Amino acid sequence: MKRTREERRKRIHLRIRKKISGTPQRPRLSVYRSNKEIYCQIIDDTKGHTLVAASSRELQGMKATKTEKALQVGKLIAEKARACGIEAVVFDRGGYLYHGRVKALAEGAREGGLKF
Repeated sequence: MKRTREERRKRIHLRIRKKISGTPQRPRLSVYRSNKEIYCQIIDDTKGHTLVAASSRELQGMKATKTEKALQVGKLIAEKARACGIEAVVFDRGGYLYHGRVKALAEGAREGGLKF
């Protein structure tokens, strides 16, 4: 029986999560992409706490493409992270290809000053 796209993505995500996890010194930047929005969180996996979160829903009224919004979300998460004293993170692409919106979010976070 053929797997759906979502099942395939979840299997890839689990394979990625076996290798990376967030620590207090270097938390994990996790990305979730829906059809219309993009969300990201910075997570400390040792405690299981979300330290900082941002999404394209916070950019209300912004007329832009989804990729441009993803770039802005990356800059926003970097700004919030630096306000909390977070400089370096581990990037978790969430089972998505490092392409398009996911790549734009990562580049925005790097532009904002996060290191990964």
